[in-house]
Amino acid sequence: MISTQLYELTLAEAGALIRSKRLSPTELTEAYIERIESKNNHIQAWAAVTADAARKAALAAEKQIMNGHYNGPLHGIPYGAKDIICTEGVRTAAGSSVDPEYVPATNAAVIERLDSAGAILLGKTTTTEYAYQGGEPPTRNPWNLSHTPGGSSSGSAAAVAAGMASFTLGTQTFGSLIRPAAYNGLTCMKPTFGRISRFGVFYASWSLDHIGTFTRTVEDTAITLEALAGHDSRDPSTLPGAAPFFTQALDTDIRGMVLGLPDSFFVAEDPAITEALNAAIQVLTQLGVQFKKIKLPDCMDEAIAAHRMTMRAEGAAYHMDKYETHADKYGPSMREQLELGYELSAVDYLRAQRVRTVFRNDMMRLFYEVDAILTPSTPTLALAGYKTGSPMFNGPFTNAGLPAMTVPMGLEPSSQLPIGMQLAGPLLGEDKLLAIGHRFQQATNWHRMTAAFYGTK
Repeated sequence: MISTQLYELTLAEAGALIRSKRLSPTELTEAYIERIESKNNHIQAWAAVTADAARKAALAAEKQIMNGHYNGPLHGIPYGAKDIICTEGVRTAAGSSVDPEYVPATNAAVIERLDSAGAILLGKTTTTEYAYQGGEPPTRNPWNLSHTPGGSSSGSAAAVAAGMASFTLGTQTFGSLIRPAAYNGLTCMKPTFGRISRFGVFYASWSLDHIGTFTRTVEDTAITLEALAGHDSRDPSTLPGAAPFFTQALDTDIRGMVLGLPDSFFVAEDPAITEALNAAIQVLTQLGVQFKKIKLPDCMDEAIAAHRMTMRAEGAAYHMDKYETHADKYGPSMREQLELGYELSAVDYLRAQRVRTVFRNDMMRLFYEVDAILTPSTPTLALAGYKTGSPMFNGPFTNAGLPAMTVPMGLEPSSQLPIGMQLAGPLLGEDKLLAIGHRFQQATNWHRMTAAFYGTK
């Protein structure tokens, strides 16, 4: 007998039960479909729900497992995908009115990999228009429906937080993985640029886009990253060779590791965030981690400006053909960003890339001194209303292509909104972040306090 609601299980817990045949994929899938039917009307995390297809896939997975064909820890696990990720035969509107009935003929690489692992697609989650800023979907934060879940991966974060999926796929061009994960009390990794193929995903910016997963725990993140990472010839930006076994990093001893505390920039606006970070530092100190003050590169402001310029220029280039014929179908915020991109010159863009190169090298040099960097995940709590919040604490690591991860580290006492802790590492340094985050979660209980239990019922 399982003594908890099925949607309360972590991915790893559900996977272990499925493997031991104490839980069937059909039971788990049906539990998530019922949860969606019960909660999505209020939270609006889903752009499309493929319940019938999910039930069919779950039955197939159940038969495979009963016949001794177990594909691994994602076999029979239901998930959702951000609606800029192409899904064969399933509408992919990208949160836009430009082509609202577009149905891809093929799957994105990440969907292919999850299919091979036996995961079960529940549907597509909401996003801002083409994963750009502004034009926010009506998705609400499950912890408090009057607050934002963050963007652009709004639905992906809200769905997991509300117990409507075991995990979800999202993307980040500035802060669209880490920020919504922090706002929703989730764990999320933005891996090193090139770790995961973006083939079959609508670009916001081809030199900045990253794919990641929203999960409840670091262990779950490691499981999904292990399934998704690896070279793909269809995406020339992917790293060569096979991906590491990220789940093995969970057993790494973190005693003696050195975490850098930046001297500036990452200063939270809310005192509760600073208090939670100080408490987290105490926990990590007890776990044997050491801390060192570090000086950030002098060009932080210039790097942020270059980041925005890159997004606008590359986004404008990507949308040029559609925009020339369908400009009126784009939302006002998206049109504004594209017009700003079209005003940029080649010289502007190349200067931005030079700034980014200098900044990236300066950031990588920080890891000669420390194993990872510790900051708050966001400068504020989830804001009231539709504003997606500031990505400023996430942008530097996205710009440099460095891995970063957020884990829950507290709740604001009066609002009970979640607070996230961000860990950033060197290129290909996901293993260190997973080890630190996992040990932190073994010593704390914040990751167990999800909106499914503590937020909007």
